Amino acid sequence: MLARVFSCAVIGLDGVIVEVEVDTSQGLPSIVIVGLPDAAVQESRERVYSAIKNSGLLYPRQRVTVNLAPASVRKEGPAYDLPIALGVLIAAEQIHPNELEGTLVLGELSLDGSVRHVRGVLPMAAVAAQQGFRRVFVPEVDAAEAALIPNIEVIPVSSLRTITAFLKGRLVIPPHPPIHPEEVPIPVQTDFQEIKGQEHVKRALEVAAAGGHNVLMVGPPGSGKTLLARAVPSILPRLTLEEALDVTRIYSICDMLPADVPLIRSRPFRAPHHTISHAGLVGGGNQPHPGEISLAHRGVLFLDELPEFGQRVLEVMRQPLEDKIVTISRAQGSFTFPANFQLIGAQNPCPCGYYGDPVKPCTCSMGTILKYQKRISGPLLDRIDIHIQVPRVDYEKLSDSRLGEPSAIIQQRVESARQQQRERLAETSLTCNADMRPAEIRQHCTLDDTCRSLMKTAMNQLQLSARAYHRILKLARTIADLAGAEAIQPPHLAEALQYRSRMQEEN
Repeated sequence: MLARVFSCAVIGLDGVIVEVEVDTSQGLPSIVIVGLPDAAVQESRERVYSAIKNSGLLYPRQRVTVNLAPASVRKEGPAYDLPIALGVLIAAEQIHPNELEGTLVLGELSLDGSVRHVRGVLPMAAVAAQQGFRRVFVPEVDAAEAALIPNIEVIPVSSLRTITAFLKGRLVIPPHPPIHPEEVPIPVQTDFQEIKGQEHVKRALEVAAAGGHNVLMVGPPGSGKTLLARAVPSILPRLTLEEALDVTRIYSICDMLPADVPLIRSRPFRAPHHTISHAGLVGGGNQPHPGEISLAHRGVLFLDELPEFGQRVLEVMRQPLEDKIVTISRAQGSFTFPANFQLIGAQNPCPCGYYGDPVKPCTCSMGTILKYQKRISGPLLDRIDIHIQVPRVDYEKLSDSRLGEPSAIIQQRVESARQQQRERLAETSLTCNADMRPAEIRQHCTLDDTCRSLMKTAMNQLQLSARAYHRILKLARTIADLAGAEAIQPPHLAEALQYRSRMQEEN
């Protein structure tokens, strides 16, 4: 008898419906799986056999052939265990085939028949709803994740025995109630009010958050660079539902979604170590998976000790910083992952970390300092809008018991500025000032006579490049948005100019 059960594969970030065909025929008891399976899928033969036997069900003593269609799509992972097992039971006439009509099945089987977690449930449930499936069988631990998708019934499955009893009408399994995003709690983040001193750095990070600008912080060890970076997600605008689902889908595919968190509602914060590989940062593998820049999508990518990263690792970020996507090409095809992140870098001014420090003398030679600073290429530095010095914090400020301005207050100002930008750029695909192209800069960053005179003086004295000119205008536009001003005024332009690194232009 021929049986058909529908499952799903994940290619890149998208789900692809897979038809699991199971046929029994005369011959020695055996099971053959075809349809471009990987090693994990091939191993499901033993898992399915043991799960059926240990669940008190009858395994057919015939030749069993399993075809995973379409055969052109690579099948990987153990998510096909449950659909194969149900297909075998249908082919053995232990389950009526009509019981799985309009149903998508996902799940890994243990040898005792219990159903285990699988990765990528969210995108697979989403494609099931798009393709018109009315219900989906998922592992019990993944049911909340699938319940984020509306217009589809989610049946949590704990074991092969229970789902078989459910299909035979002997057991009732209530569907998982729909998950509303507002019901998912937002985790507690580092608050700006806990950071002592560094008021000018906080201001720079507020400007960066308001306009989506990249930041580089330079300062001695222990000045608070890492703490400041970790506090940035707390002042970024809250994720919309669409953005939250976008981020959650990436984490689900990478199998990094916490078990008790079906939906990521806070901005991602990724801080990879400087020993990370090229593939680890941008993504890769034989079957490419997202890297750190995609895991930081809609959030912050923090690179501490920036000069310590490999030069090749840093240079591959230049294209994602501009295009907000990363494309990985392999023999099997090209895969595109989102990479719309905000870069925050931190570094010491020199190898010992104390160049320019008023308290502790620097032990590095000038040649060593220059060599250290030039580890970061000019093209990469040119894509960083804000360069800010982070000095050591005085004892008086550290010992002060008073709290600073809370992140919630700063976030309100950032939200207001972002709303102005969305309205201004409504006719384009852009969402913030940092993404503006020359045409938008010319339209929205006009200068009066006083500002033009100030800009001319700055261009001549600081020897700024054309790219720096546009970057400063975008920064000034963001500062004006934070002030609620319709046009860029001299104080806004002056503040934007002070965030430009002279060292960058000299290099």
